[in-house]
Amino acid sequence: MTFTASEASTHYVPQDLPTHIQHYINGQFVDSVNGAAFDVLDPVSNRNYATAAAGQKEDIDLAVAAARAAFTDGPWPRMKPRERARVLNRIADAVEAQEARLAELETFDTGLPITQAKGQALRAAENFRFFADLIVAQFDDAMKVPGAQINYVNRKPIGVAGLITPWNTPFMLESWKLAPALATGNTVVLKPAEFTPLSASLWAQIFKDAGLPDGVFNLVNGLGEEAGDALVKHPDVPLISFTGETTTGQTIFRNAAANLKGLSMELGGKSPCVVFADADLDAAIDSALFGVFSLNGERCTAGSRILVERAIYDEFCEKYAARAKNIVVGDPHDPKTEVGALVHPEHYAKVASYVEIGKTEGRLLAGGGRPGHLPEGNYIAPTVFADVAPDARIFQEEIFGPVVAITPFENDDEALALANNTRYGLAAYIWTQNLTRAHNFSQNVEAGMVWLNSHNVRDLRTPFGGVKASGLGHEGGYRSIDFYTDQQAVHISLGTVHTPKFGA
Repeated sequence: MTFTASEASTHYVPQDLPTHIQHYINGQFVDSVNGAAFDVLDPVSNRNYATAAAGQKEDIDLAVAAARAAFTDGPWPRMKPRERARVLNRIADAVEAQEARLAELETFDTGLPITQAKGQALRAAENFRFFADLIVAQFDDAMKVPGAQINYVNRKPIGVAGLITPWNTPFMLESWKLAPALATGNTVVLKPAEFTPLSASLWAQIFKDAGLPDGVFNLVNGLGEEAGDALVKHPDVPLISFTGETTTGQTIFRNAAANLKGLSMELGGKSPCVVFADADLDAAIDSALFGVFSLNGERCTAGSRILVERAIYDEFCEKYAARAKNIVVGDPHDPKTEVGALVHPEHYAKVASYVEIGKTEGRLLAGGGRPGHLPEGNYIAPTVFADVAPDARIFQEEIFGPVVAITPFENDDEALALANNTRYGLAAYIWTQNLTRAHNFSQNVEAGMVWLNSHNVRDLRTPFGGVKASGLGHEGGYRSIDFYTDQQAVHISLGTVHTPKFGA
């Protein structure tokens, strides 16, 4: 372990950090063709600790060519499911074996609290185990018309999958896409977020050691408008899976249209957490705090709009704000820390600007800016605004930080109208003991996923995705298998076929 002293604090720096992060193309670590690179900083000191190769169109071209050759000529798509599953399980074993190191690097690169980063590695491993099991158990439909016809579905990998991933919990979210894409026999080109390239660079050695053939996995670092744009537009990449904010998703949608690519996009969110008067108030407060302040508030499914029934509104606000003020903000590597540093100065500036907007749109109950004991780094105290109107910007716009808006409602109809009153529709959290209300509200709320009396606890078998401006398509479980494969219908006649004799 290495520590470097700054004027404000002691800053933890992991040992053996790379000073330069390269692409990985066709089994080799390489720099950009034109030598371009960009700086990578850590969010606690905001000092550059490495450079990363900055991918351009020519680098994407090389990566796609390698992936395409591995798909058309290599063994990976032709392996039996059990053979691919063995490789995926070896990948999972390697991820689990490196849990401490992965968490250490993820925390350093993203600012996530170390206690939350540790769980990400295990979840990443579980994603590979899940899809290893699923492809072995996978079966497809067969339909018979007795004496006349048999029809069956032949499921085939599609080709080169372009994977574009975000900077929040990057290693784990990369595994969400890598595991099903590889399990189904595709080859991939991964373009990780430019803010957080460190943990993505670990995949290359993990895959090589697990026996993944060269060219099946390729990684190109770089900016979204350069490397990402080239990947989306490449004619030999029939699939794009993207996780990120909605405006970028709209650009990808437009740029993918020319080649009619398959798209799966999990985009922004402004998810409601609805607390009715009959809820278990303490449990709801626990969940509502965790739901917006865990992962530094940098989570797409954050319950960042809390809607509270008027009868308990004052009590909820008082208890919620008191707890928010006690949340430990500090160095991400300190196990006591509950909220760490935001990922990058650009994002810090964005979130800080919303805090200032919020001071004109709501009643500030907690936070409101940088914690006094942390004069350096991208730190914002957990910030709570009450009495926020439905047309306020902090009610309508995704902030993606430790900032929450609380709004009262009078009855079920108003609660539903408020919950649906945004352009987003990713998740919703509902707290009530009334079973009829719970199911009716769940089915009428405009959200791709709903949690009743719970925070975000994910079952990998269920679909993950949103509606409205929160996304296009779903992944997770068999939905991922569907996205990463073509389903070819094969028809076999069993008897004489009576065909009209045109031109006879």
